[in-house]
Amino acid sequence: MKIQYLGTAAAEGWPGIFCRCDVCKKALRLGGKNIRTRSQAVIDDKILVDLPQDTYSHMLTYGLDMPNIRTLFVTHSHQDHWYPEELMMRREGFAVDMNGVLDIYGNDAAFHYLDRVEAEALEYSPNKAQIRYHQIREFQEYTAQGYRFIPLKAAHNPRENCFLYLIQKDGKTLFYGNDTGYLPEETWDFIQGYHFDLVSMDCTMQKTRLETNHMGLSNNVDVAKRLRDMGCANDCTKFVVTHFSHNGGWLHEEMEERAKEHGFITAYDGMTVEF
Repeated sequence: MKIQYLGTAAAEGWPGIFCRCDVCKKALRLGGKNIRTRSQAVIDDKILVDLPQDTYSHMLTYGLDMPNIRTLFVTHSHQDHWYPEELMMRREGFAVDMNGVLDIYGNDAAFHYLDRVEAEALEYSPNKAQIRYHQIREFQEYTAQGYRFIPLKAAHNPRENCFLYLIQKDGKTLFYGNDTGYLPEETWDFIQGYHFDLVSMDCTMQKTRLETNHMGLSNNVDVAKRLRDMGCANDCTKFVVTHFSHNGGWLHEEMEERAKEHGFITAYDGMTVEF
């Protein structure tokens, strides 16, 4: 399996769209891996995780083959992860030869957001988007395109069931853990007995430790230790930290240096990891 990190920033991007803090100004000046767009990933060039406002930019920058993506996993309804307005371009009059339906898997909050967007779009065009939405529940097993996946419970927005994802194919297992604080005990209980080949962790606040909603590097260290102690990870497991906010304070080089001390890989926009 492989995962490509198309966007690695938190909601505001990095530099923040309206921000003039020192780290945003420095990121803009240095460029390169310090420029981060909103969070999105693609697995094996087939399974897309989240649909932020920057999806079109990712398509242009990294050759993301959006017309041929058949499966989309949605973590939650926050706009930097779920921008269903973009899906209204997937209908006649806006796209030609769409080659079938896009299957979308997510929670009820993301569905209700999509439903509102579709209703508004139908007011000015009668063609429906070529999509099919599946409302899924945490700790239930599903399959798509030969992949087995299970949504897990995140510690994020208390007003909705935000998902992490356990994804398996050809004997490999990926844990995709963006937008969560330290994992809920229900999730820890459920993953007992699984072995992860790659663990992708939220590191939004970098140098700042959080109790819930997001994590910093010290939280990531705790998660990795517990996974190893449980037998869910070992020396062969790859740990990746991603989803960074400028409020965390570390530009890419410093983040990379500090993460490396713990054996973690620091994601940057466009990075691909095979496992």
